[in-house]
Amino acid sequence: MDAAFIKACADPSLKPAIVEQFVSAVGTGDPLAITVKSGGRVILVPNSKTPDEAMEVVRHHVGQGVVRVGITQFPAGLGAKDVSELRLDLVEPCENLRKGTGMFAKILRIVSKWYGYPTGADAFSQIFEDAVYAWNTGQFEGQNVFQVEDPGGNIAGQKDAAEEPADAAPSPGEAGSPTEMDIGTAGIRIDLSRIGGQR
Repeated sequence: MDAAFIKACADPSLKPAIVEQFVSAVGTGDPLAITVKSGGRVILVPNSKTPDEAMEVVRHHVGQGVVRVGITQFPAGLGAKDVSELRLDLVEPCENLRKGTGMFAKILRIVSKWYGYPTGADAFSQIFEDAVYAWNTGQFEGQNVFQVEDPGGNIAGQKDAAEEPADAAPSPGEAGSPTEMDIGTAGIRIDLSRIGGQR
């Protein structure tokens, strides 16, 4: 995904690497892509060639099932009381990315809060995974993530995941870095190599 496009259109609270990760996990490369699910089944809809055609399909299916639209597969009809309120910007790439990343950032904050805002380097991957699941299902811990109020706060672990290499070791004196007193004090290690009959 183009860096300039992300900078211009994505929610600024998300690092560009997270935006790319999000779109890769849930989205499509087609701004006119529409997915309709009803009763747990996917309903096949015709491919749209123009934004107007796409919106016609969206308006036809909203209210009869869950309709997802565009590059972020944003839930169409969110907050609309009537299909006439659905606007063409749902299928406009920049606006779709803006809406999608804004909503996903809120979901990341909901999940971060539930986990107690952990700071470990591996915290973000679990939060991201749960947030993607919540995006796809609309639910997290019994709450409708699209309707619930934004809790605010930071997205836990985002700095670690977006800016630091996964294998980066903490610098001396940082939390988690070994000091002279730590060496030789590791707990008991268990050999798991024989599980499953392997030797």
